[in-house]
Amino acid sequence: MADTPAPPASNWATLMVATCNLMNLANPGRPFYPQQDPYSAREFERKLDWLGERVQTLNADVLAVQEVWDEAALKGAVHRSGLRYDFIAAPGAENHDGHSGAQGTPRVGLVSRLKVEQLDSIPHFPAACVVQVPGLGPHTRFERPLLSARLRHKQGQVLQVIVTHLKSKRPKFLQDEFGHPLEDSDDPAVQTVASLRSLLMRAAEAAALRHVVIEHLHRTSLPLVVLGDFNDSPHSVTTQLIAATAEVAWDRAARDVALFNAWEVQGEAALRRDVAYSHIYQGYPEVLDQVLVSEEFLAASRFSVGDVRRVEVFNDHLHEGRDRTRSDHGFVRALLRLRLPHNGAT
Repeated sequence: MADTPAPPASNWATLMVATCNLMNLANPGRPFYPQQDPYSAREFERKLDWLGERVQTLNADVLAVQEVWDEAALKGAVHRSGLRYDFIAAPGAENHDGHSGAQGTPRVGLVSRLKVEQLDSIPHFPAACVVQVPGLGPHTRFERPLLSARLRHKQGQVLQVIVTHLKSKRPKFLQDEFGHPLEDSDDPAVQTVASLRSLLMRAAEAAALRHVVIEHLHRTSLPLVVLGDFNDSPHSVTTQLIAATAEVAWDRAARDVALFNAWEVQGEAALRRDVAYSHIYQGYPEVLDQVLVSEEFLAASRFSVGDVRRVEVFNDHLHEGRDRTRSDHGFVRALLRLRLPHNGAT
């Protein structure tokens, strides 16, 4: 009997990416925000178990995570999943060599099966993006530094990933160094200025992130994925500062420095839900957690090296009641494809 010929090799490699706001992942007994109690040992174990189950369900090749106070806790949660990841890091939240985790604000992190060839934490704005915030002075840096990584797929493809967590919409009231209020948060006029502070800070962070995106897209031809908690909707001014997708409608040449929401460019065969939201604020569903991709992931682009197959939002737990051992954000997962490099070239 003649040998059956082997099926032709696929011209594509798949890549699953996901973003997860872990909601104050901190070691037990360790204070994080001044007005919040630390986790008890029991709470901490429940949180790790819950997160481990979610990481296992997502089964992503690349996880972008937010709100990590202790890198050791992140590693514990990933370990509970039973999945193997060769790289787990949350720069600024380390728990060794004298470091006792993040201070002031939590950090973003990266969990990856792909080889990490370069990892950079980006705390500072370019000078052009510095703004004056009423009562606070110049806003010069990200509250939670960006994390930029160059990753190599086992099939040889290289891509850039940027993890972000922008300033929230929550009003920024003035406090002393111990977290005690310096102004009346019940005064409507004070509330207005506090909300303005948050908006200015988030807008400046969005503009600074845009500068990082432009610099990458001008400097390299590597496909880019920007994902995380944007703390605003896909078509908000701040998100569009980062993506500049609207500019493409007026100038097709702008596609080479634009970013595209993965949900909106996923393949026609994808099973879309009528409603996809990742956070509920005062009873209103919002899309805060997003995956943005560069033109290289647009199937119709002449520069395409891949596409977006489908995007899913895991948000059932948002209706299970408030419990700080779970997350108050849904998790977003995108299945991407990358074309195999020719003759091993990248």
